[in-house]
Amino acid sequence: MATLIDGKKVAEEVLAECAQEIAELKEQGITPGLAVVLVGEDPASQVYVNSKARKCAELGIHSEKIVLSKEATQAEVLETVKRLNTDPAIHGILVQSPPPPQINEEEIVRAIDPAKDVDGFHPENVAKLALEDASGFVPCTPAGCMRLIKAAGVETSGAEAVVVGRSMIVGKPMALLLMARGSDATVTVAHSRTRDLAEVCRRADILVAAVGIPEFIRADFVKKGATVIDVGINRVEDATAKRGYRLCGDVAYDEVAEKAGSITPVPGGVGPMTIAMLMKNTIKAARAAKA
Repeated sequence: MATLIDGKKVAEEVLAECAQEIAELKEQGITPGLAVVLVGEDPASQVYVNSKARKCAELGIHSEKIVLSKEATQAEVLETVKRLNTDPAIHGILVQSPPPPQINEEEIVRAIDPAKDVDGFHPENVAKLALEDASGFVPCTPAGCMRLIKAAGVETSGAEAVVVGRSMIVGKPMALLLMARGSDATVTVAHSRTRDLAEVCRRADILVAAVGIPEFIRADFVKKGATVIDVGINRVEDATAKRGYRLCGDVAYDEVAEKAGSITPVPGGVGPMTIAMLMKNTIKAARAAKA
């Protein structure tokens, strides 16, 4: 049976580091500030935004939540971003995804000051990640995955890693982090057009699932003893559950856990790490602004 990689525990360690760093910054008269912009009131987005605000409050980060109506125009969102770009109390800005259909998300991301882009999605930060320039911001979820891999004591140097999914949010940055100097894995990025996907996945010493399909990765995709990082979080209808649904990842946990060497659960794996790494990025932005 696979060893559980406990994301809650590792996130708590990261947040303890954050608390120490914030205390040091406050001694210098600096309070890190994070602004979250929400367009419309999508229930799932509300949950995410509120959890970010709670974590800021717990750590002593100044936070600003800006809720625009779901009919907000592109110009209104851009104006909000422009205001936050010039606000010295705000060091990190993120616009909650996905926005309503009338909003061009790519243009919004490009409008955020790269020095405040704590999501790590601005082209300048993407380029810095590819160039291994540590001054940039790494997207929070892949950064959290790397921290979990290290916390589990998994040797990445020379390991064969397969990332299933090629999004700019997880798949592509995850591949760059795994192949970077210091990590030194040999990386394959697989996706919906990959031939013999199960066979490709079975080569992996480290398998990262980020496809957004419930329980897509089955036991026959996994090499015995592999490390499996499940980025997915999906709601699946379940009449036996009190809420009428259950949360599951992109990995069929029960059967894969019988075969893997170590595995992240859903919930309680990658999820808590994403918010913890967002706090880390906000502190990094505050420190850079001071300099």
